Amino acid sequence: MSGVLCGELNELVEVAPEAAELGIFVAYTIAWGENYGATTDPFSDVLGNLMRIVKLKHDISTLKDNEVIRAYRNFYWRIGIDPTKTRPSSEALIRRLLRGSFPRLNLVVDAGNIASAETLVPIGIYDVRYSTSPYILTLSRGGEVFRPIGGEAEVLKRGIPILVDSRGVVMHLYPHRDCVDTMVREDTREVLIVGAGVPGVPARLVVEAVGRVAELLGRVGWCWCGRSVIKPNQVK
Repeated sequence: MSGVLCGELNELVEVAPEAAELGIFVAYTIAWGENYGATTDPFSDVLGNLMRIVKLKHDISTLKDNEVIRAYRNFYWRIGIDPTKTRPSSEALIRRLLRGSFPRLNLVVDAGNIASAETLVPIGIYDVRYSTSPYILTLSRGGEVFRPIGGEAEVLKRGIPILVDSRGVVMHLYPHRDCVDTMVREDTREVLIVGAGVPGVPARLVVEAVGRVAELLGRVGWCWCGRSVIKPNQVK
């Protein structure tokens, strides 16, 4: 496996004008590797430190007032999602850490969840074998079918922010649900890593989140493009 998509990185993802009008932006990169397994847990020390830091920095009663979490909550309200019922994924991870637990699925997903908990930025990771580039972040026209991980297929209404591939497969409801078709599997070897930005969240933080995923995957021998791209290009 090689990072052949790195040569196309700048053109790999686009944000449609109608999505950009909502203040949506993304940072993304490609990572790949063969050394998926590990005889010891490569993230045990990171998770130990993360648990300690989270308990020092956050309190479950005031978590919603954190500047970054509040930005994602505000965006949820804007697109018609009640964040008190469907929490931003990063907030949900912090809440679990404050209660003394953390989801462990596989090394790639774990790397994404750790980076998301550290930065508070929602992160999507997609197996590129099951999608066709280029990808576009746009608004649903209505009638698209979304097949979520752990849920029933649903037909989308008009105006929902979605990430789709060139075949029209809805990979993600922005910025909170991924589809089963392009999810990370045990034999996943090359992934698209996407950090989800919304108004009020610094672009540098979203870039940092994506790079952190790649850094963590480096612990198990993975490589990446060595840089992330922000779209739309004018986001600072």
